[in-house]
Amino acid sequence: MNLTLSRSSLVVSLLISAPALMAQITPVGQPVPYTSVSQLNSILAPLQQASENTQADLTKLRIEKWKTDSGYKKQILGNVDSIKRNLQAALPEIIGQLQNSPENLTATFKLYRNLDALYDVMSNVAESAGAFGSKDEFQALSNDVNAIERSRRSLGERLETLSATKESELAQLRTQLKSLQAATAAPPKKIVVDDNEPKKPPPKKKVPRPPKPAITPAPASVPPEPPKQ
Repeated sequence: MNLTLSRSSLVVSLLISAPALMAQITPVGQPVPYTSVSQLNSILAPLQQASENTQADLTKLRIEKWKTDSGYKKQILGNVDSIKRNLQAALPEIIGQLQNSPENLTATFKLYRNLDALYDVMSNVAESAGAFGSKDEFQALSNDVNAIERSRRSLGERLETLSATKESELAQLRTQLKSLQAATAAPPKKIVVDDNEPKKPPPKKKVPRPPKPAITPAPASVPPEPPKQ
């Protein structure tokens, strides 16, 4: 088995840390700019007022007196009930989500799509009121439809601005990642460790030799003394 250690591992760590780089561009938990919140409030406040006015005007409709057949009246009543349910439940929930996260693209688009659907159904009811209902009913519903349309148009412009901003942030992130990858593109220095390489025998231990015995010199012989005369 060969184990290779190189600077390429740095590229992997940089890619893994991409969310952290993104957080530097749009930090999590950082307050949304005041101008952005103010712009959103200028859209939501009229929309909420338009919702209240529409619910009140729908309640005043006397569809049973319209000059049309019962089948068409039943269809209009179904549309009115659908609008009321949306204004009383779905719309407030989506608005609350957007207020909690003012620059969330998903929540912004969800509200825009909901207003688009509301506009289509309300336009149909208003046109029917003009054809078969009273002048006051038609005028009130026309005002409500125009208010919803203004909110939808303003939200569409905000959605376009937010999308462009987020796209710019993503482009900046891609540029940073490319720069970091280019900085690690030099040929890596490799350190190869081969586990199959034969192990060198351990060095032999030297056995100490026993000390040589000390040699005591033999005493010198003394010549005998000559006999005394």
